[in-house]
Amino acid sequence: MSAIISVEDRGFTLGDGVFDTALALDGRVLAGARHVDRLVAAAQAIGIAVTHEAIEAAMAAGLSDAPAILRTTVTRGSAARGLWPASVGAPTLVTTTAPWSPSLIGQPARLITATGRRNEFSLSANLKTLGYLDHILAARQAAEGGADDALILNTQGRVACSTIANVVMLIGGRLVTPSLAEGCLPGIIRALLIEAAPALCLAVEERPLAPEALAGADAVFLTNSVRLLRPVAALDGVALAQSPQMESALTGALTAALGIPEA
Repeated sequence: MSAIISVEDRGFTLGDGVFDTALALDGRVLAGARHVDRLVAAAQAIGIAVTHEAIEAAMAAGLSDAPAILRTTVTRGSAARGLWPASVGAPTLVTTTAPWSPSLIGQPARLITATGRRNEFSLSANLKTLGYLDHILAARQAAEGGADDALILNTQGRVACSTIANVVMLIGGRLVTPSLAEGCLPGIIRALLIEAAPALCLAVEERPLAPEALAGADAVFLTNSVRLLRPVAALDGVALAQSPQMESALTGALTAALGIPEA
């Protein structure tokens, strides 16, 4: 897929924009309203005026019968030079697609701990902005270290997220995950998992977590809208505990909430 973007578009020149990644099956965006709401809220948080209707239309334009990953990007559009220009044009709104396979669900992940830190005090810490360089470099570090992803800590040395996912742990019958104040993103699958937990007789705790907590957990999972739930098999070369039964239960709860047909 190709598109023409102005060389003066602030998304291109300054990373001035936000984006959302969603999964589409059978011609519909899974948890579509949540994705639209989050993207609108993120755009508004940085002062970009975009409507729910415009984003819904952009996502709809990318739908087909084939399973797909939809990425919807909103930038401030073109403007004259200057970090905060006196005026800007209309926002740029683009949805692109990529193929998706159900085999992406449940693939075990080996993590390394990234050397870079996520700034939980940043005004953009809870937004999916276009400035992803820190996570790109963490992903490079993981690839060079033979791992699948990197665990990113915040400035206090506590667990924030991975390069592309939220982190959730099973600890003594509780689902434990960093709170948004720790610098993680408000993941759609993270939210659905929190909502589904009571039906699985699991309490939920959102709290600060030291990286050592992963080694003591009954299981560790990564969650995002493309892979849903992914068990973490190892961190920095050390094997972590697994819970196939709970993994199956959590995945079942997520697929039911999203309306994904059983295989």
